[in-house]
Amino acid sequence: MRRIMTLFFVAALTILGASGPALADDGDVAWTVRTASNSYGADRSSFSYAVNPGGQVKDAMVVANRGKAPLNLAVYAADGFTTDTGQVDLLVKDKKSVGVGVFLHADRDKFSIKPGETVTIPFTMAVPSNATPGDYVGGIVTSLTQAEGAESINVERRLGIMVKLRVSGQLNPALAIEDFHVDYAGTVNPFAKGDATVSYSIHNTGNTILSASQAVSVSGPFGWLRTAAGKVAAPPQLFPGESWKVSVPVSGVAPALRVGATVSLSPLLTDPSGSTSALDPVEATAHGAAVPWTLLVLVVVLIALVVGAVYFTRHNRAKRKIREDARVQEAIDQALRDQKAKTA
Repeated sequence: MRRIMTLFFVAALTILGASGPALADDGDVAWTVRTASNSYGADRSSFSYAVNPGGQVKDAMVVANRGKAPLNLAVYAADGFTTDTGQVDLLVKDKKSVGVGVFLHADRDKFSIKPGETVTIPFTMAVPSNATPGDYVGGIVTSLTQAEGAESINVERRLGIMVKLRVSGQLNPALAIEDFHVDYAGTVNPFAKGDATVSYSIHNTGNTILSASQAVSVSGPFGWLRTAAGKVAAPPQLFPGESWKVSVPVSGVAPALRVGATVSLSPLLTDPSGSTSALDPVEATAHGAAVPWTLLVLVVVLIALVVGAVYFTRHNRAKRKIREDARVQEAIDQALRDQKAKTA
C-alpha cells in the first residue's frame, strides 16, 4: 500500500511570520508563496483579519515556480496548532478543521504552474453568522505530493502562510494554572539547602490568543524563607483551548518540612494592530514536602545515642546497687555468724 508522509517543508518560516516569501526547495522543485499586494497592504508576513460574524474578506496568495520543472500543486486551508516545541503547525489535509480551515475557501483546490511562472490564488474568508467571537489561527497551504524511494512512498511537501482571524464580539481572555505541584530534592549535607521543581500547565481557557510573563517562587510556612526562581521564559502564544506545560527549577530552597510554590502569570493580549497589553495577573499556590531527611536521620541517631546512654547508665547503676546490697548483706550475715560462734 502506498503511504503518504508529510513534510512541512520550510513552511514554518512563513507560519512564524517571517517577512518575505517562503521557499520550498528540493533540487529541481522550488516554489515560493507570499501575500498579494492589495488594499490590505504590501509585504505582509501573514494574513490577519478582524471580521464580524456573517462577514467575509477577499484576499489572495501569490505562488511562484522558481524551479526547473512544472508543478502540480494542491491548495487548501487548515487550522493551526502549537507543537510541543512551541512552533505553529497546520493540520494535515485529512484532519478535521473547525475554524480557519473551514471558513477559508480558495477559488481552486489545485493548479499547475510552469517554471518561472507566477500564479495568484484568490480566496475568501467567509465567517459564519453563528461563529463564536474570538481568535482563530490557521493557514492557506500549497501542497506537492510526489512518489519517492523504491517503496513508492508518497511524500507531501507543504508551503503555506499563516492566517489570523479575530471574529468580533465579546472577548474573554483568560488563563488558568492547572496540574500544579512542587517537588523537593535535598542534599546529603544536613545543613544545606536543596532544589525544588515547580511544574504546572498554562491553559488558555478564553477565546483569544494569549502569552504571559511568569514569576515563580518557593517559601516555607507563613511565607518565610522565600526563594524566587530566575527569569522564567514566556510560553508561546497559546490559541484558545491550548495548554502549555512548564517546569521551573528553583535552587537554594530551605528544607522547611513543608513548602509552598507560588506562580504568577500576567496574560499578554495582542490586538489585531500588533500592540500588546498586560491583563490582571493570575496566581496559584501549591504545597509539597521539603523534609531534611539527612538532618532527621542525624537527629534520630543523636536521640538514640542519648537514650542508650541514659539506659546503660541507669542499668549499670542498678547493677552496682545490687552488688553493693549483696556485699552489705554478706557482711551482715558474716557478722551475725561470728557473733553466734562467740556465744556458743
